[in-house]
Amino acid sequence: MFGFSRPQWIAFLVMVALIVVSPFVLYPVFLMRVLCAALFACAFNLMLGYVGLLSFGHAAFFGMGSYVTAWTMKFWHLDAFFAMALGGLTGAALGLVLGYLAIRRSGIYFAMITLALAQMVYFFCLEAPFTGGEDGIQQVPRGHLFGFIDLSNDMTMYWVVAAVFLGGFLMIHRIIHSPFGQVLKGIRENEPRATSLGYRTDDYKLIAFVLSCGLSGLAGGTKALVFGIATLTDVHYSTSGEVVLTTLLGGLGTVFGPAMGALIVMSMENYLAQAGAWVTVIQGGIFMLCVLAFRRGVIGEIANWRKLTL
Repeated sequence: MFGFSRPQWIAFLVMVALIVVSPFVLYPVFLMRVLCAALFACAFNLMLGYVGLLSFGHAAFFGMGSYVTAWTMKFWHLDAFFAMALGGLTGAALGLVLGYLAIRRSGIYFAMITLALAQMVYFFCLEAPFTGGEDGIQQVPRGHLFGFIDLSNDMTMYWVVAAVFLGGFLMIHRIIHSPFGQVLKGIRENEPRATSLGYRTDDYKLIAFVLSCGLSGLAGGTKALVFGIATLTDVHYSTSGEVVLTTLLGGLGTVFGPAMGALIVMSMENYLAQAGAWVTVIQGGIFMLCVLAFRRGVIGEIANWRKLTL
């Protein structure tokens, strides 16, 4: 089921156990932030880790999903399920448009095109009336899920976010271990050979890009509900850089690596915040040590040490 190997089943059960136990030990809002970042990183890893395409513009899809979910919840008073779904669909639709323009390039050219397109989205959000400009969309109500589950309680909202993350995680895992996912890996390893075998590689890459963008939009929409706000930070290029760092830190091309990377990065941002201006220096030092000690990422090194596929 879902294509899990035995080590992956064990790792998945450990992850689920931590998700279940953690809110009784740690602050649920912090954990929800980690889960949203983890889903975003897993979606990004689908592109970079399994297709080999580095996107510097994934914040555009994350942020637009956040804005659409926030706007529909505040002004249309939709059910939370439909608002988050619209966030995901917005990310997918935007990914289809921008991906169609960028997907025929590869390497640094693809990265620069996605960055340029994402900056266009950023300036659109800065000027568009519905986004609130520099103030963003504030005081977004969490509303109800399926019409009767009140999300104003943090614990209730946590279980919804956990379900969204696990659903997205399992979807990504299934994609990776499907015949479609095997073609993506073939494109990553040797695109000319995949083309010679009759695969329309641009179509495969575009589909993977749209899936990645849709899940990124879902992560952004979920985050907007959790914190009740959507701002320009969500579409800023620094958010794209952060998800790249998160994925590399956890383990590029591993299933569980992005989730571990998100936990590490969010924990540093949360628990080092009291260091003030020194927090950036401390983070830089920790990242440098991790890169030197874990060249494949934390999960990547563990998997290589144990000769496992994680």
